Amino acid sequence: MSNQTQLIPGNSLITNTPEEGRALAIKMARLSIKITQPDAKIREQLRPVYANDAAMLIAIGQTVAMEFATIAKANNYWAN
Repeated sequence: MSNQTQLIPGNSLITNTPEEGRALAIKMARLSIKITQPDAKIREQLRPVYANDAAMLIAIGQTVAMEFATIAKANNYWAN
């Protein structure tokens, strides 16, 4: 893992709104992929593969959903 990549932008899961929380979840999922495959050229080569594979797109959505669930818990979104 790169010492320079901050996996939690701003080092906080706290957001002002659920919309910001969702954006943070997407960012965190993208950073996880970047850490897993640090070579930008390879990520570019793989993009058309997963862009046309429904199962891979669903898996990406599940990753974002898990990140968002963590952020929602940290922000107590479901209290009201």
